[in-house]
Parts: sequence; structure tokens; C-alpha cells
Amino acid sequence: MASTAARRKTEDYQSHRTRDHEVIRQWAEARDGHPAVVEETEILRIDFNKPEENLRRISWDEFFGIFDSRELEFLYQDHTQGGKESRFNKFVRSGGEDEDR
Repeated sequence: MASTAARRKTEDYQSHRTRDHEVIRQWAEARDGHPAVVEETEILRIDFNKPEENLRRISWDEFFGIFDSRELEFLYQDHTQGGKESRFNKFVRSGGEDEDR
């Protein structure tokens, strides 16, 4: 049986899902992320200031309006297995399907 400490460590790098706006915003802002969409679409992304010419920054209000209207969930990871802060994230339809399919 796994120890509590080992189980907690495993849970820390596993992915999580949420629809909670505040959890999403805090997670993104803690990593210097900003709400964005792929230009000429409603495909949501978190922009981490890396050069991606096709991303357009939007307000959190616009971001969550799209998020809610498309009934999405935010799939994210807090830390990598090695313990470093993770930027892994993905928007998925409720039920598990990728958002941009």
C-alpha cells in the first residue's frame, strides 16, 4: 500500500480538471500566463509570452464567456513529475474530447 507522502507526491504531478474560473485564472497568472484565442477562431489558449503569431490576447471576461458557452473544462498539471512548476494545460469538452477538434 502506498504511503500518504508518496500518494500526495503522485497527485501533485497528475493532471486535474476544472471549470472553476478562479482556479484557472490563478493557475495561469502564477505562471505569467494570459488568456488568448487562436486568431479568427474561438479556440482558447493560455499565452505564456512565447512568440506565437497566431494568438490574440483577450480579456478574462471574454475568455470565460467562450469557455462557458462551449462547455469546456480546463485540464492542467501543477508540477512535473520532477517537481518543477508545470505549464501543461489543455481545454477539453466536458466528457473528455479535445477542444480544437
